[in-house]
Amino acid sequence: MNRTAIREQTFKLIYSLEIQKQEDLEEAIELYEESNELTDSKAKAYMTDAIFGIEKNKDEIIHQIEKNLKSDWKLERISKIDLAILKLAIYELKYTDIPFKVAINEAVELAKKYGEDSSKNFVNGVLASVVKE
Repeated sequence: MNRTAIREQTFKLIYSLEIQKQEDLEEAIELYEESNELTDSKAKAYMTDAIFGIEKNKDEIIHQIEKNLKSDWKLERISKIDLAILKLAIYELKYTDIPFKVAINEAVELAKKYGEDSSKNFVNGVLASVVKE
C-alpha cells in the first residue's frame, strides 16, 4: 500500500470519528482496520500515529484551522469532510517530517475526490495560510 492510499484510509477513519464521536480511539482503529481488511504494517503504524497525534494536539490543530479561516467563516460552517482533511494535513505539516508541498497536494487531492466543488480551493487556501506562518 503506498503513502497516498494509506493517507486516504486514515482520512476515512478521521471522517468516521468526526461523525461518530467515538471515545475509544484504539478500538475505533482496530474496527476500521478489520472492516477494511488492512493488514499492511506501515498503514497501521501511520494510521495509529496520525489518529493519536491529532487527538493529542487537537486544540492546537483546531486553533490553526480557526486562525486561518476568512473572517466571515466559523469552524461549524466547515463540512466534516473538509474538517477531516484539514486535521490530517495540519497534523502532517506541524508534527511530521512530510514536506509541506506533499502534505498540501495530498490534502487537495482528497478534497477533489471527496469534497464539494469548492473544497479543493478552500483546503488549499487554509493550508497555504498555515504554511506562511
